[in-house]
Amino acid sequence: MAVTSKQQLIDYALRKLGSPVVEINVDYQQAEDRLDDALEYFQERHYDGVDKVFFRHKVTAADRDNRYINTHDFGPINGVTSDASAPSGADLVSITKVLQFGDFANINMFDIRYQMALSDYFGINRGLGGNSSLGLASYDMTKRYINMIEDFFQPEKALTFSKISNRLHIDMDWQTEIQVGEYIIIQGYAKLNPDVYSEIYDDRYMKEYFTALLKRQWGQNLSKFDGVQMPGGVVLRGSQIFQEAQIEIDRVEEMLLSRYELPVDFMTG
Repeated sequence: MAVTSKQQLIDYALRKLGSPVVEINVDYQQAEDRLDDALEYFQERHYDGVDKVFFRHKVTAADRDNRYINTHDFGPINGVTSDASAPSGADLVSITKVLQFGDFANINMFDIRYQMALSDYFGINRGLGGNSSLGLASYDMTKRYINMIEDFFQPEKALTFSKISNRLHIDMDWQTEIQVGEYIIIQGYAKLNPDVYSEIYDDRYMKEYFTALLKRQWGQNLSKFDGVQMPGGVVLRGSQIFQEAQIEIDRVEEMLLSRYELPVDFMTG
């Protein structure tokens, strides 16, 4: 049976640990807390827990004065705000880049790249047949040279983002490089809302990880009575359950980090 909700995942984990045959000494609120922990880790470390997003932000006078942007102010790039599945700035896990803006960022009819494409497109085609001095190789080298000039005079802007302060700092002169009312486009990764994308509850590693966290909570609860003999000769071994659960947690976390975590984005420039 597919697991498609928080309640179903909690019930699944309890059954896997032995309920109702074995009494699992975990309060329901504790189970909810461990599920929140599992979701948070999954969204931070598994590429299926996030989605690549773009946000647009209209620069305000406060942004220029503060020299940073509050990411909670981000709106969707397509301007649609009624879509419940659309992530908000509060869902951002990381910001990878700010799309170029400025004199070299836009192409118009006076741009050298536009003029090259307009005047030399047919020349490139003739060059492929050997009837022109401007072949595809020459055009490629020229384009690379133009990109090098752009990177030299207007390199990709470095940025710093903190999920705690919700502040995006962009290394630039805020007073001269951008004006109030202009838009900035931000590329990043936002965590998926499990209430919208309920398939996250049925992920194999999500179920394993949450079950291990719940088992560790069970062992932690019983560790207070470790070694106590119950009627019938049963001896409580909470510390053993705790240790077994920790081994399972370490195994799943190592698997997520080594196989399912997004690669590191290196900044160049």
